[in-house]
Amino acid sequence: MIPSPASSVPARPGGLPAQPGYPAFLLAATLARLASEMFPVAAVLLVLDRTGQPALAGAVVAATTLPAVVTGPVLGAWLDRTSRRRVALAASQVLLAASLLGILAAAGRAPGWVLPLLAAAAGITGPLATGGYTSMIPLLVPEQLLARANALEASSFNTAAIAGPAVAGAVAATAGAAWAVLAEAALAALALPAIARLPQLPAPAGDRTASLAAAIRRGLVLLARTPVLRGVTVATAVGMGGTGLLTLAMPFWAARLGAGRAGAGYLWAALEAGSIAGALAAARPAAAWPPQRVVLAGLGLFGVGVAAWPLAPSFPAALGLVALAGMVEGPAFAATFATRQRWSPPGLRGQIFTTAASLKLGAFAVGSALAGPALGRAGVHGILVAVGAVQLLAVVLGAAAGARGPARAPA
Repeated sequence: MIPSPASSVPARPGGLPAQPGYPAFLLAATLARLASEMFPVAAVLLVLDRTGQPALAGAVVAATTLPAVVTGPVLGAWLDRTSRRRVALAASQVLLAASLLGILAAAGRAPGWVLPLLAAAAGITGPLATGGYTSMIPLLVPEQLLARANALEASSFNTAAIAGPAVAGAVAATAGAAWAVLAEAALAALALPAIARLPQLPAPAGDRTASLAAAIRRGLVLLARTPVLRGVTVATAVGMGGTGLLTLAMPFWAARLGAGRAGAGYLWAALEAGSIAGALAAARPAAAWPPQRVVLAGLGLFGVGVAAWPLAPSFPAALGLVALAGMVEGPAFAATFATRQRWSPPGLRGQIFTTAASLKLGAFAVGSALAGPALGRAGVHGILVAVGAVQLLAVVLGAAAGARGPARAPA
C-alpha cells in the first residue's frame, strides 16, 4: 500500500494557534495524559495506605498497562473507520474517572483481585490518550506546520510526565492518597469540555466495507511489511523496554547520591524537561532530515548519555547529565510521530499510531518487571549502563529492521 501525503489540511495565517480545533486538541490531549500520568502515584499510594500490600499496588499499575497491548490495534482500526472520534475520546475519560472512583470505593474493603480488574477497565482505552490523539494531528494541521505540531505533541507527553506524578504526590502529601485519586478523576473530567470543542473530523477515505478484523489485519501487515515503520517501531519499543528498567534504578541512584529515594522525582523531571527543550529546539533543524534517521540518532545519543550517568559525582551533576540525555532524546520522540505520519496512509493511520504506542507500553511494562532482578544482579550503576546499552541495541535492531530506509515515502 502506498502511503499518502502526511497532511492535506489548508493552512491559515497565524501559525498553529490559528488552525481550527488545534488549541482545543492540544489542551484535551495534555489533560488526558496528565490524568493518566497521575495514576501510578495516586493509585499506588491509595492501595498501600488501605491494604499495605506492595505486590497488590504493583498489580494495579500493571493492570492499567497490559490491556493496551491487545486493545491498541482494535481501537486504532475503529478510529480509522469512524467520524465519531470525540465520542471515543470522551468515553475514555469517563471510563478512567469511573475506574478511579471504583478503586477508591473498593480499596481496603473489597477482595484484592477486584482492584486490578477495575484498573484494567481504565487500561482498555489507554491507547487513545497516546496514539489516538497523535493520529489526529495531520487532520488538523497543514503539512508545513507538522514539524512544530509534532514537537508540541512530544512536549505534551513530557509535560504530563513531569506534572502528573508531581500533582499526585503533592495532593497525597497534603490531603491524603484518597484526595489524590479524586483529583485525578476530576482532571479526567476536565478534559471533556476541551474534547467537546474538537471539530467533527471526517473519517479517512478508504475501504470501510471490510470487516473490522480485516482492517486490523491490513494495519498489522502494513506495519510489519513497511521497512521504515517496522524499523522505527522495533527501535522505539526496545528502547522503551530499556527505559522501564529506570523505574527502580532512579530511586536507588538518587539515594546513593545522597538525595534520598524521593529524589528520583527530580531526576525524572530533569529527564522530561530536557526532552521538552530538545524537541522544541530541534523542531526546525530536524525537519530537514529523514525522521526515521533522527529517531535512530536520538536513541543512540540517549544511550551514550545514560551510560555516562554513573560518572556523576553529586546529585546536582546527575541532574545535569540526566537533562542532557533528555535533550538529545527529545527530537527522536517528535520524529517518531513524523515517521508514522509520513509512511501511514490516512485510512490506517489511527491503527498504526495506537498499535505502535501499545507495543511501547508493553515493552515498558516488561522492562519494569525485570528491573527488580536486574538491580539485584547488576547494582545501580550496572543497571544504568545496561539501560544505555539497550538503547544502542535498539538502534542496531531498528536499522536492521528497516529504519534506515529512503528519505521520503513513495508519492
